Amino acid sequence: MEESSRRSTSRKGEKDPYCVIHKLPSGDTPYVRAKHAQLVEKDPEVAIVLFWKAINAGDRVDSALKDMAVVMKQLDRTEEAIEAIKSFRSLCSKHAQESLDNVLIDLYKKCGRIDEQIDLLKQKLRLIYQGEAFNGKPTKTARSHGKKFQVSIKQETSRILGNLGWAYMQKSKYMAAEVVYKKAQMIDPDPNKACNLALCLIKQARNMEAHSILSEVLEGKIPGSEDCKAQNRAQELMLYVEPRWLPPPTKEKKTTTGFDLEDDFIDGLEKLLKEWTPVRTKRLPIFEEISSYRNKVAY
Repeated sequence: MEESSRRSTSRKGEKDPYCVIHKLPSGDTPYVRAKHAQLVEKDPEVAIVLFWKAINAGDRVDSALKDMAVVMKQLDRTEEAIEAIKSFRSLCSKHAQESLDNVLIDLYKKCGRIDEQIDLLKQKLRLIYQGEAFNGKPTKTARSHGKKFQVSIKQETSRILGNLGWAYMQKSKYMAAEVVYKKAQMIDPDPNKACNLALCLIKQARNMEAHSILSEVLEGKIPGSEDCKAQNRAQELMLYVEPRWLPPPTKEKKTTTGFDLEDDFIDGLEKLLKEWTPVRTKRLPIFEEISSYRNKVAY
């Protein structure tokens, strides 16, 4: 009652100072009460009940469904959150579908549903190279820790490829992980994906290549590699590599074990890279190598 009274004292058209301080929407609807329970009262169980009421009442359904799923994840009700999104996303606007996909990907990751995570990441990448992501715009506005910032389509592509590479690593599909990590680094390099690529190579006993990548991080040759966390992780991974990286390992016949990328998926990524780096006239060596593997298998 006190909260409702406080909001009612604001003049029409003015933002309630209380709402500004607590980063709350204005009004006295189920969604507003849910956000108050979530952010002010710190009562996630009550917040979920009120988010359900908001969805059933048609009150800011886009935000209510996404916010409820996030709160459920915090309470380890991940499977319930997944089913809620799948069941009620049809009530949400087209504009909200992309952010719901992002929440679903996090939920799949948390509860170990890696195959579904991979499928959804691939779907998001296909939307990008078909020109349907970001509503056809080159950038979108994202939010993190209450701050807004612009994300380019290149940055988003690299981020999704990085997540896809990590998902493949969880399935021990190291060749597929290597492919997408290398793609991601060509588009928008960063030290975290570089370290993940090095780990992927270590898993394939390719320590010399891993050593080279980790050295680039430690020497600050990759943007952002001066970050303390990046340096520490590269140093930790180097401990696995340095004692064993010489002499070069004996050459073994490679197989397609662990490779799981469809031809149309590869072609779509190649198309993106040709648009973004027009000086390239040939496919990446890794893809030529993969093609040769396929030809050998075919025969």
